[in-house]
Amino acid sequence: MAVSVFDLFSIGIGPSSSHTVGPMRAARRFVEQLAADGLLPRTTRVKAELFGSLGATGHGHGSDKAVLWGLEGEDPETIDTRLGPFRIAEIAESARIRLNGSHQIGIHLDNDVILHRRARLPYHPNGMTFSAYGADDALLRASTYYSIGGGFIVAADTEGHPVVVPDPTPVPYDFRTGDELMAHCAATGLRVSDVMLANECVRRPESEVRAGLLRIWAVMTECVRNGCSSVGVLPGGLKVRRRASALYARLASGTEVDPLQVRDLTDPMQAVDWVTVWALAVNEENASGGRVVTAPTNGAAGIIPAVLHYAVRFVAGVDDDAIVRFLLVAGAIGSIYQQTASISGAEVGCQGEVGSACSMAAGALAEVIGGSPEQVENAAEIGMEHHLGLTCDPVGGLVQIPCIERNAIGSVKAITAARLALHGDGRHTVSLDKVIKTMMETGADMKIKYKETSRGGLAVNIVEC
Repeated sequence: MAVSVFDLFSIGIGPSSSHTVGPMRAARRFVEQLAADGLLPRTTRVKAELFGSLGATGHGHGSDKAVLWGLEGEDPETIDTRLGPFRIAEIAESARIRLNGSHQIGIHLDNDVILHRRARLPYHPNGMTFSAYGADDALLRASTYYSIGGGFIVAADTEGHPVVVPDPTPVPYDFRTGDELMAHCAATGLRVSDVMLANECVRRPESEVRAGLLRIWAVMTECVRNGCSSVGVLPGGLKVRRRASALYARLASGTEVDPLQVRDLTDPMQAVDWVTVWALAVNEENASGGRVVTAPTNGAAGIIPAVLHYAVRFVAGVDDDAIVRFLLVAGAIGSIYQQTASISGAEVGCQGEVGSACSMAAGALAEVIGGSPEQVENAAEIGMEHHLGLTCDPVGGLVQIPCIERNAIGSVKAITAARLALHGDGRHTVSLDKVIKTMMETGADMKIKYKETSRGGLAVNIVEC
């Protein structure tokens, strides 16, 4: 198993894992390598170039700002989301930047941070290059990176090929596919969460695994609270109103003191409304550049928290142990997508983001409410099957329309998929592996204008305000 649950669930900032978190990590890695090789003191200029989907929608996704933060050595998990924008303004006004937080040089944003709207690099639509120059503008180093979804980045070799270095850690239950995961469960009698936990414990003690996952859950809950208490409009030219706080106020009817505590459901369908408000809250925070958990991407970050909140508030007996198992199952399913397919909207459309998140949440919920491994796999398959062909067409290049609402709808689909799977015995015609293969083939056939370039679909049919 090459992918850890902590790779899939990483704490970062909005609005995009592939367009914000990825470029930020790549820029930081570049300056760290300059420092490690003794080139940083000799550097007098840096240039960043973003290609493909990064170039086409980078301004709307904050990619240019993320690059500057990364060049200054900031990390997506720890950057102060309140002060970050002020630092960008300072860089623009002073035309100076602190590489790796220490080495100050001049920078001219129009010439040194370039977003190529039409050009792209081979191998992946989210490509970027960084160049460092010394005296007499001599090239010291040039590096290429690809942001492959979910905040994952891979460096390119001297010929531009992405170099994927698998995790060499031997695990007791290695799996890349759904069939391999099911085989381990059948042979051992373990649940999916047990298999994933055993693999994680090779890397760190079980106590640290549990503590780390509960920290992830704490960040998710804090994100919901922040989203439910924030009002106004989201940044960007669309003037999209925040809706989570108003919806929460209507549901609470003046009686609730915490958006995560639900009481007195007079209308059974209010459970759906609560799931909706939790998903909207997360993705409004993401769209505003707030702190979120990439799950497995930022554009789909609201689904897993919303479904897990549903389990905690509406399913009896869901305690910290069940929360840990939920995240482990979601991570196991997500690792299959990451290893055999794609979670990048720029590569396969939104089916790879919202679809994979729905699939992960559906499988995780299925185990928590008593499903067998076969029912878990069935739920995950249903979650993806009904997102096949979903395009990624963000209006204005912003992670707002239709992204925010898609998380709410995807959350409800995940709950339905889990409950439907538990009404069966786990036997089904379409396997998880087959639906993932179909998703990849569909993504390959999808026109580029529907894959996070904002050149098709809603992005061209909705007039920006």
